[in-house]
Amino acid sequence: MQLRAATVDDAPAISALIHSHLGELTISGTRAGAERFLEFVTPAAIRGYLESPQFRYAAASADGALAGVVAIRNGTHLYHLFVQAQWQRQGLGRRLWAHAREALIDADAGVLTVNASANAVAVYQALGFQVHGARVEQHGVAFIPMRLLVSASPVRP
Repeated sequence: MQLRAATVDDAPAISALIHSHLGELTISGTRAGAERFLEFVTPAAIRGYLESPQFRYAAASADGALAGVVAIRNGTHLYHLFVQAQWQRQGLGRRLWAHAREALIDADAGVLTVNASANAVAVYQALGFQVHGARVEQHGVAFIPMRLLVSASPVRP
């Protein structure tokens, strides 16, 4: 497994990876009502993020294929953390998180935030995040705001 900086060439694969999780992300379990959200995860949108200085992406590749991705926005918000289904529960998400925490997060941020899907709350809690607000429904997706004090004890990869 290779961890590396993601490039604009990864945009279609990152978009496809996020789309593979739509059933877990959208309120309806389908694309219905999530049209606005879907605009944020097209290959073109992902390419724009990859080209923007506000975003820093890292990708994990296995046998030349994208296995997972992590992105930090403005050094303070965990924007994407997705792992291909066949690589889940093998430590890749934790490894991506450790990489993001070390290399992508603004060390002076103080607080890191994430908007967690309901099924990912336990995962983020295991990484040290705490729920920091009520469930929000917006653009056809639901999420729970969470935050982490950056000075909190590091997660072991």
